Amino acid sequence: MLALTDPVANPGQAAIEARLERAAEVLGDLTAPVMAEFYRRYPDARASFAHHSPHNPARLEAEMVGNTLYYVMTWFESPTEARIYFDTSVPHHRVALDVPPDWFRGMIEALIDVIEQAVPAQDSTEQTAWREVREALVGLVERNRFI
Repeated sequence: MLALTDPVANPGQAAIEARLERAAEVLGDLTAPVMAEFYRRYPDARASFAHHSPHNPARLEAEMVGNTLYYVMTWFESPTEARIYFDTSVPHHRVALDVPPDWFRGMIEALIDVIEQAVPAQDSTEQTAWREVREALVGLVERNRFI
């Protein structure tokens, strides 16, 4: 295992990276399992992906999973970046693209749930870090629900 972050200096970030590394070994590319879980919970979203990317919805799916993964990966190092993204993206998608905030929340929840189901937390630090990331990112969606 390659430690990217000093676990003493930034234990939350190190815990996120460690679990993601194990998830990559078990799951490989997260796109297919995350989208399967997301569509299981939000079957109507499939039509929206096809509408917004009619020639290649798989590319849009990969982009959305990748964006979500990025903010999970960077939350502890750059929460302001996530705040800016969600504060602009959630309202824009709701108003301009008719994408409900529940789908943003659902993508976050699906990604984290897929990882948590495939790769159990190794210790309480990991559990806490993943809970904090989930609460933070979902909280950003919720604070922008009606803007």
